[in-house]
Amino acid sequence: MRPWRAAKPHVTRVAGAVRPRLARAAEAVRPRLARAATAAGPRIARLTRAALPQAARITGPKTWQYTAGAATAGLALAAGVVTAAGPWDSTGQRTAERDWAAAQERTGGTDHGPHADTSDSSGTAAAGPRPAPSAASVLTGLGGGAGTAGSVPNGKAVAGLVGPLLADPALGSRSVAIVDVASGERLYGDDSGKALTPASTTKIATAVAALDALGPDHRLTTRTALEPDTGELVLVGGGDPTLTARKEAEGWASLRELADRTARALKKRDVRQVTLSYDKTLYDGSELHPIGNNPNLALVSALMVDEARTDDSTSGPVRRVEDPAKDAAARFADLLADHGIKTSAPGPSKATDRAEPLAEVSSPPLSSVVERMLTNSDNDIAEALARQTAVASGARADFDGAGKAIRDRLKKLGLPVAGADIKDGSGLDRADRLTADLLTALLAKAADPTRPELRPVLTGLPVAGFTGTLSTRYSDGAAGVVRAKTGTLHGVNSLAGTVVDQDGRLLAFAFLSTGDNPYAARSALDRTATALASCGCR
Repeated sequence: MRPWRAAKPHVTRVAGAVRPRLARAAEAVRPRLARAATAAGPRIARLTRAALPQAARITGPKTWQYTAGAATAGLALAAGVVTAAGPWDSTGQRTAERDWAAAQERTGGTDHGPHADTSDSSGTAAAGPRPAPSAASVLTGLGGGAGTAGSVPNGKAVAGLVGPLLADPALGSRSVAIVDVASGERLYGDDSGKALTPASTTKIATAVAALDALGPDHRLTTRTALEPDTGELVLVGGGDPTLTARKEAEGWASLRELADRTARALKKRDVRQVTLSYDKTLYDGSELHPIGNNPNLALVSALMVDEARTDDSTSGPVRRVEDPAKDAAARFADLLADHGIKTSAPGPSKATDRAEPLAEVSSPPLSSVVERMLTNSDNDIAEALARQTAVASGARADFDGAGKAIRDRLKKLGLPVAGADIKDGSGLDRADRLTADLLTALLAKAADPTRPELRPVLTGLPVAGFTGTLSTRYSDGAAGVVRAKTGTLHGVNSLAGTVVDQDGRLLAFAFLSTGDNPYAARSALDRTATALASCGCR
């Protein structure tokens, strides 16, 4: 996902080209819109520092009726909300995302749907569009405040609408909650306090915790430092999985730029040859996820380039390099050589406090990293953000410490964490447990006008029918209206996100289920979200 600033001119051109059509569509649906609008010496010294203990660093109705109604509402909101003061899309975010996605024709992110891969998650259909950038946060009037939307939906009417759909046997055991975001009122619950395996919807919890711990403007920095005694050059990882060595960095931190800046700094000091080391000690513990070696994520390292991928992909499952940090350092050495700086074969070390800073590159703001993580269902970013949360919280930056740090953050935010057990940041661990109550509370907290720092949790959610993991879903209903995080493991199907109903109310929903038929379960969840989009529940 490209940062919004870099993509904005292109999006503007694409949106401009379709403006007349959008205006006509908006005029045709204006009556309905009125209700809905409202991330030897030197070597000895190096090995000695690498061996230092890290502990000291711990810092009823027919489905077609719902589909048809939602499709009409989806077109109305996706096409006409540009000119109407909608509940949370008054800048035309969904329209810009749709047109950008349609213009790209590139592979999207991880689908986490049924797939032949032996792991518990899978890749997007090959024809899926590349995730589009999100516009700036515009959620000041969520739920149609100031009288611009209808009243809170009637709980009994909502139950009558979704109850029969959620009774589908394909869903097996389930935990369900639907909440009116503006009022906080729970409209529907079915074992909403039951803790079930959430799969990738865990990323919503990770996102909220990371944004709360670090802030939306925080950046992940990769740097180089020169040891004064040994002349050793250390490449220091800052936990940025989005660091890229591609020629076109597209707004992300560039290893090429870091090599250029480092070479210039060395030449100013008349240094043309160095012993190169790499420091990945920001994180603790095992780098291997409990799921084992898996194409859905690399080893969790504080230093990696392009998520340790072995091809040119930017998302989805692919074979990863065996040692991400060593690979990053080797690639950095090659880039330095291009600038006339000779290096030794890189080895592990730890930069001292006396090391002289040479150069650094930083990721986009955390808000953008979180959006990319959610849109693509990016497991590498999710695990990095979990460890960053642990570091910021003073906890041990390993799997256990990160899980505890996330849960503690959510508890401090006043969220219902009873029954929650967080083992990782991505949701690939089947031992994770969340409740529908917690997931809807997370979404509502992200929409709280007093917590704007959490807004990327909502703006990063995939858009039904257009972006990320929902790009190939909802083609026949609720496209552009449902925004949700998917989650699929063997025997686990989940969906959590937001939808705008026919009266302009923003609803948060969470559906967790343990059905064994992924196709049938996913279909049942999509039908239920579609029904909510067509709800005028009075």
